[in-house]
Amino acid sequence: MIKYIIMYELRIVPFKPALILEGSKKKLIISDLHIGFENAFIANNDHISRAIKDITQDVENIINDTKPNSLIILGDVKSSIYDISTNEQNDIAFFFEKITKKTNVILIPGNHDGNIQNLLPREITVTSSMGLIIDKILLTHGHVKPSTNLNVDKIIMGHIHPTFFSDKSILNGMPVWVSIKTNKDCLFPSMSGLLEITIIPSFNKYFRNVSRKFNRKSNSPILRRTKYLSAKIVSLDGTIIGDETIINNVI
Repeated sequence: MIKYIIMYELRIVPFKPALILEGSKKKLIISDLHIGFENAFIANNDHISRAIKDITQDVENIINDTKPNSLIILGDVKSSIYDISTNEQNDIAFFFEKITKKTNVILIPGNHDGNIQNLLPREITVTSSMGLIIDKILLTHGHVKPSTNLNVDKIIMGHIHPTFFSDKSILNGMPVWVSIKTNKDCLFPSMSGLLEITIIPSFNKYFRNVSRKFNRKSNSPILRRTKYLSAKIVSLDGTIIGDETIINNVI
């Protein structure tokens, strides 16, 4: 388990691609639900997919166990980028109907969340795609360049779907956490000191990278500008499985 204590406590939910950020209030953080990705394989447009039922139940279970004041989703609630299918409408409505009964929800939009406002209940708070800052932590999806004058010590992002690839490992193809240390001036030229970047695995266990077809860090303006001083690669059970020397096997 990765744990940081400053004015807040940040910890991984064991065995789940989810974080708890706890200060005066407790926040549960997840990313990359990609609801509706399996719609191409479903003929019945009135069908609530098995995938969304499982995802919803997983989130409900974590909320029941951790009792957060709010759930923060770091983007890519839906799978399509601009269009909205009937199945997506049904599945997203199902998900938020269940989750908003459990806790407050904040959405930081990702690159797949075009027109997402048309699908959301009124009680959900939607921020700018630039992200949200809490206790000098920038929470963002990861697909946009942050403002260069921010004074933050940490970035928490999704977008990349970090996955460990090694033909010699039983963890090949499994989602992982990535924690990177870099200099702040890589992203914030007027700032000095160290910056930590944590990349959250996709919460959708059905939607994963199945092969290393491209360098995924090129998809993020944050990672394109980052020079890795050190890194930790951590499995969902909290085991450290590598460092910056294997970063190219992950992102």
